[in-house]
Amino acid sequence: MTGLPDASVPARPQSLSGAMLFLLAGLAALGSLATNIILPAFPHIGADLGVNERDLALTLSSFFIAFAVGQLFVGPLSDRFGRKGLVLGGIVLFGLGSALCAFAPNLDVMILGRIIQALGACAASVLSRAIARDLFDGDALARALALVMVAMAASPGFSPLIGTALDSLLSWQLIFAGVAAFGAVIAWVYLATIGETLPPSRRIHHSPAAIAGSYLSLARDTRFMLPALAVSFIIGGLYTFFAAAPAILINVLGLTGFQLAIYFAATVGIVFTAGFLAPRLARRWGQPVAALLGAVIALAGGALVLGTSGTPGLIPLTTGFSLFLFGMGIANPVGTAVALHPFGAQAGLASALLGFLQMGSAALGATLVSQLPFAPVVSLAAILTLGALLGVAALLPGARTRAAAPRPA
Repeated sequence: MTGLPDASVPARPQSLSGAMLFLLAGLAALGSLATNIILPAFPHIGADLGVNERDLALTLSSFFIAFAVGQLFVGPLSDRFGRKGLVLGGIVLFGLGSALCAFAPNLDVMILGRIIQALGACAASVLSRAIARDLFDGDALARALALVMVAMAASPGFSPLIGTALDSLLSWQLIFAGVAAFGAVIAWVYLATIGETLPPSRRIHHSPAAIAGSYLSLARDTRFMLPALAVSFIIGGLYTFFAAAPAILINVLGLTGFQLAIYFAATVGIVFTAGFLAPRLARRWGQPVAALLGAVIALAGGALVLGTSGTPGLIPLTTGFSLFLFGMGIANPVGTAVALHPFGAQAGLASALLGFLQMGSAALGATLVSQLPFAPVVSLAAILTLGALLGVAALLPGARTRAAAPRPA
């Protein structure tokens, strides 16, 4: 096949149990957990490997790039061979990469381990969305993705606190052992609860030419591309904040490493609130309008940070980012549901392209924030504002169409 059908494959009716939510959230959060949990340990890792913290930034950019590119292959492979083998294989690969990082004697081996970690984690992240699309549809899909995205966005908040504790009380090597153990738990829950969600009758045999054609077809389809780009721009801002915030909060505003970890953990409540509100807004006003509302709130947050960046302070920065995070928590799950809904027959492939766009935006934002010739707060504020503005622009056509549609009798 070279194109994408308009009709989606009906999802199997499922209830979102606690075990299923833990599984989908764990799969989605594995990559962000493995990234942010090591940030507090950078000084000790750098000292042991004989490199500075700037050089250790390569462990983040290499992870993002491998994560982004790997998803393009995982998605179509899962549509052809099913989800189970790739989920379990990805978690095994993630564990091997974690072990290599734990025993790395130098930076080059650490970067190799991070690339292997990313290739395993990207399989889990892609397939969390594809599995959700296999099992749910419509409002149920939006609700499932909202709860999953809550956990995915919350993990960058909690993980630095966990990393600080492990690094301070034990050693940075045990951070990698901890994330590998978490992956093993996810694999066990997967086998015990869901298992394969794509039966052979629904699998699609992609040739390389068909895969390229399908990606091109998706890229040309505004039903997918506009909400996918909107979500990616805003998620890129989120990862840019977590990449830039340590230097800003510690070097500019004077927080300690432990206070930084507490600061990140405190953002989790905002994500939970937005995630639980998102499905309700989608049911009331429709998914396209709810996603646009989230993007507008994120834009207001970015603009507030930009407007106060000349004289940065903890309160305006926190207020602005809280608004951004709240808007992201609404726009991300609802926008993801909008993007994936028409393409149930290619859920893996569509999820892969969405993940590529998200992590590509994250890599671009994390690179730009350190390269722009401005103060760190100004660079961060500009990226947050621009990302949210582009998100609003991408979501406007869908929201207008929804608003113009006749109401059901």
